Amino acid sequence: MRLLYSILLFNFFIAQSQNTLQLNGKQSPEAKIALVSFMEGHWYGTAFGGVTEEIWSPAVGGSMMFVFRHLVEGKVTFYEVGHIRELENSLIFELKHFDTDLHGWEEKDEVQQFKFIKAEGNRVYFDGFTFENVSANEINIYGLIGNEDGTSNEVVFNYKKR
Repeated sequence: MRLLYSILLFNFFIAQSQNTLQLNGKQSPEAKIALVSFMEGHWYGTAFGGVTEEIWSPAVGGSMMFVFRHLVEGKVTFYEVGHIRELENSLIFELKHFDTDLHGWEEKDEVQQFKFIKAEGNRVYFDGFTFENVSANEINIYGLIGNEDGTSNEVVFNYKKR
């Protein structure tokens, strides 16, 4: 099942332009959770041949948590759970993927981590992900997704608030 979604991801959502950055071993600059407060809310979009939904909590205690689900023909295909949190005077975006039965894609103690790079204009950049505040009711999330052959493609998730 995961392979199918990976193939869909790689083939259907190649972005037209580069909106993501990579940290390349550099130190993350200082940052506070307020930089991503625009993410708070209940967001809907389309991707991977279905509907995507993200719910982001308000910032509390230096952290914003989120849940994500993907649906095709009204059925959940996978979930993500994660957060952006303050860590060592900076920010980090962390997440884990789950099948419909909540079996994790990553190993038990493995978490995908993306360090903060910078905030500029209406965008907040993490290593391989960019969060863009389009308006009070619209956001974009750009993600750099690795292919099995070692190359990467950028995908865009456009969300509207309900």
